[in-house]
Amino acid sequence: MLDARGLTKRYDDHVALHPLTLSVPRGEVFCLLGANGAGKTTTINLFLGFTPPSGGVAEVAGVDVQRAPLSARQHLAYIPETVMLYRTLSGMENLRYFTDLAGRPDVTDARLREILLDVGLPGEAADRRVGTYSKGMRQKVGIAIAVAKDAEALLLDEPTSGLDPQAANEFSRLIERLAGRGVAVLMATHDLFRAKESGTRVGIMKHGHLVQTLATADIGHADLERVYLDHMRD
Repeated sequence: MLDARGLTKRYDDHVALHPLTLSVPRGEVFCLLGANGAGKTTTINLFLGFTPPSGGVAEVAGVDVQRAPLSARQHLAYIPETVMLYRTLSGMENLRYFTDLAGRPDVTDARLREILLDVGLPGEAADRRVGTYSKGMRQKVGIAIAVAKDAEALLLDEPTSGLDPQAANEFSRLIERLAGRGVAVLMATHDLFRAKESGTRVGIMKHGHLVQTLATADIGHADLERVYLDHMRD
């Protein structure tokens, strides 16, 4: 679903992403771990088509992002660290607007309300202004937008940053449910615990290199932390 082949990004003499080859199939949650500047957000942006690659190819559902960015984005949903919603509109109004914008006016209001409940937004909150929401509630609306769009792949950039432990846990469970429905998830994060809990695989990035990939089922929390810190010391 998400494929990078020799994907590279340079800014003048600085290499932000060295040749990256990576595949995230349907139903997998792949977590990119690394410090600031490791190349995580650059990778996400290249899949989104926000910036052109210096080399290589990024594909979404077999569509070359550089050649057909709009077609590629039809398969995607993106949730940044802070979901940008219209504060003066309600959660329901935001969901309706972004669902229409995604080319899905056929999704009924009744179905949108079901989706908001399904992602854990309290029923009474659907008609409240988003300006009154907590960050966790806004992230849930972001997930609802992805569900309503019927996105096949989800790109997440530090989605649990600033969330309290309960909200972060709820968000992780939502991601797992989407993966269970066949959505491919690529998540950039600093949170080793959430990466282990939610991820199928984790990839450790450093200075634009993907230095190691691990299956979360094969490693414990303490060992993952040790491996990660060993790479950061190099």
